[in-house]
Amino acid sequence: MKVHIIGGGNLGAAIALGMAKNASEHQVTVTRRNTASILYLEKLGVTVSSDNKHNIQEADVIILTIKPYQVDTVLTEILPVISNKIIASGVSGLSIEALQNKIGEDHQAIRIMPNIAAQYGASATCISFNEKHAEQGQKLVTIFKELGTAPVIDEKLMDAATVLAASGTAFALRYIRASMQAGIEIGFDWKTALAISAQTVKGAAEMVMEEQIHPEQLIDRVTTPQGCTITGLSEMESHGFSSSLIRGIKAAVKKIKGV
Repeated sequence: MKVHIIGGGNLGAAIALGMAKNASEHQVTVTRRNTASILYLEKLGVTVSSDNKHNIQEADVIILTIKPYQVDTVLTEILPVISNKIIASGVSGLSIEALQNKIGEDHQAIRIMPNIAAQYGASATCISFNEKHAEQGQKLVTIFKELGTAPVIDEKLMDAATVLAASGTAFALRYIRASMQAGIEIGFDWKTALAISAQTVKGAAEMVMEEQIHPEQLIDRVTTPQGCTITGLSEMESHGFSSSLIRGIKAAVKKIKGV
């Protein structure tokens, strides 16, 4: 497919990079006002342009990875030169209905929420679409399954998905940082501590995804009576390890919703 990404910031560039590495059969164009920071993508076969309309009429899918305040300006620029396009929005807070109203019935509005791990083929990309656009929505599912996982969710959960999948990347990285810091305190140099911490998190995630069982069942395999693991877990929980994470996720969702 021909994929046109408008917005070559961190997320847009990550998607383009992921496609170049994991789905090279697609023809990808990514645009950004100042292209200096993304010119490296050209070496991977991605077309880079400062013109949002560059070959856009040939695109099968247009992906918006821009700021909410940029949406109207970008649509005003591109709508006169396109027809019958799938427009997938990764814009936080922009509903399918609102996007569809802006682009008109000639196009199909899809809502996506990838994260920057797309560049490694490891994004958790949540996707929503109206039933009448199910065929077009499944095309996005196919694309983003090449960049990780791509569950289809009810749109009412998209704000929550933004926090759990996109903001969640930062939350997971903060755990890795804390684990690294603890590793330094117990004797490792920072590079070794980071390598061990990151690989351990990756391994735990792969266990959960491969076995598809509740995390507590896997925790039970690691803990032994009166052992160091259960002692560490008990100490963490006594200081609010799980409850702090849950509160943080719920607070972030309230922020998105403006509550």
